[in-house]
Parts: sequence; structure tokens; C-alpha cells
Amino acid sequence: PEAVTEYFAGRDTGVNLTFSKEKKLLGTAGAVKKNENFFDDTFVVMSGDGLTDINLKKALEFHKKSKALATIVLKRIEARFEYGITVTGKNGRVERFIEKPRWGDIFTNTVNTGIYVLEPEVFKYMPKNKFFDFSMDLFPLLLKRKKNIYGYVMEEYWTDIGNIFEYKKGIFDALDGKINIEIDGVKSGHKYVNNSARIGKNVKISGPCFVGANVKIGDNAVIKPYSVISKNAVIGNNAEIERSVIWGGSRISRGARLSNTIVGYKSKIPAGMALFDSIIMS
Repeated sequence: PEAVTEYFAGRDTGVNLTFSKEKKLLGTAGAVKKNENFFDDTFVVMSGDGLTDINLKKALEFHKKSKALATIVLKRIEARFEYGITVTGKNGRVERFIEKPRWGDIFTNTVNTGIYVLEPEVFKYMPKNKFFDFSMDLFPLLLKRKKNIYGYVMEEYWTDIGNIFEYKKGIFDALDGKINIEIDGVKSGHKYVNNSARIGKNVKISGPCFVGANVKIGDNAVIKPYSVISKNAVIGNNAEIERSVIWGGSRISRGARLSNTIVGYKSKIPAGMALFDSIIMS
């Protein structure tokens, strides 16, 4: 909550945020059950590790037209093994779930995105103060009770950034314009550079890349494609960055070389160090 509050500080977003803290983990559905008093009409639940530009209005319209108790937003993807799959009939009604399939179980490429459109009636099927999961517990129960559960296949962008591979993929896709997302900074070709960034002499910057607010890049540094340098980071003289994500406040010292690396918040990379396929957290 503190990090989210800091992000929205001073921004006129029109968003009123309320946080719910759990003393013990209640699961994806249990955490929503804990706050059921907030919901007296159709509502949407979205997993925090999904990156998407979904048109929620279309999903809501499908939900209402289907007269569903629960609508699961699905996405057709190629890599299917890591995700739970959902089998639907011709009209979109859910027929079967397989949460963590084996290769032999896979016969569809529509996966659960963790985005759900629900009616308040679902709370009747959730226990209080008990760990309860949407995919593993609630939806199979509703299916067993023959309730109206539908699957809506979205066409917009979605990826699960809950692992490092997909996290980097989501960032690189954003740089490639594959997702409709607002990127801070002045766009020049495929480069996004904030006006407050300080760029040294003879610096080479190749897009697609992102250079955030108050970033300082030293002389003769080389910023190669798919580099993301977050606000207040410092890149030393003669450093080289490639396909790497540098979090805010980090310092990459003189002559360091980074390739396919993630550098955590306020981390420091010593002078002359070379890092490949690495994750560094201070």
C-alpha cells in the first residue's frame, strides 16, 4: 500500500484507493470475501500481476448478456503449460477447469487471465476467514452447483508478469507498442526520454528504450535496445546497458556492462563489473 500511495502522490488521477490488509493470507477469493460489504452490484476482480489493456466494457457487456453469475476472462496464447486452462462450450459457458495441466491434458489454448466479472451472489459460496481460491475452490464449486459461469475471450494484450521471463517480456512489449499503455517521456522514434534526464557527451542511445525522470547518464555511455532506466538512476561514464531493466535510484558505476539483467531499487553495481542474465537486488 505504501508503494502505491507514493506512486499516486501528487497525481490527479481521480482514483480513490482503499486498501485491505490481511493478517493471514486468505487466498484470491478469501481476500475479496473479506471486503464483501463494498460490493452491492456487478464488480470486477483483477489479479495484480497481470499486464493488460483490456476493454472492460466489452467484458461487462458479455457478462450481462450471458446472465452469468461469474465470467472468467480468457486469453488465447501459445505457451500453455504454465497457466490454468478453461474449457468452454460454443456459447461461452464454462464446462471444465484444469488449473495446472500436464502436457497430456492440454487440448485448448484459452487460459485464465485472473480477471473476473462477478455478481455479489458469489459471496454466498465463499467461507468467511478461510483460505479460498477462485480457480481451485470457488469456480469448481459453482460448476458443481450448475451455476452460470461463462468464459469471455479477450482480444487485447495480456501477459502474466508474475515471473521474471514474463516481466521482461511485458516491458519489452510495451516498448514495442504491443500494449496500449502510457509511457512517460518524450518519444523520438522508438526512444522514450524524460525531459529531466541529463545526458553526457558522446552518449549513444538506441531504441526501443526508456530513460526516466532525473536519470543521469555519464559521458561515452552506450544504451542499447530494450534498456529501461528508471527515475533517479545514475549510469556512469563508459557504462554499457543492453536488454536490462534498471530500477529507480540505482547506480551503475563507470565502465560496468549489463546485458539481460534486472537491477533492483537503489542497488549499486561496482565499476568495471560485467553482468549477464542476472538479477541484482540490494
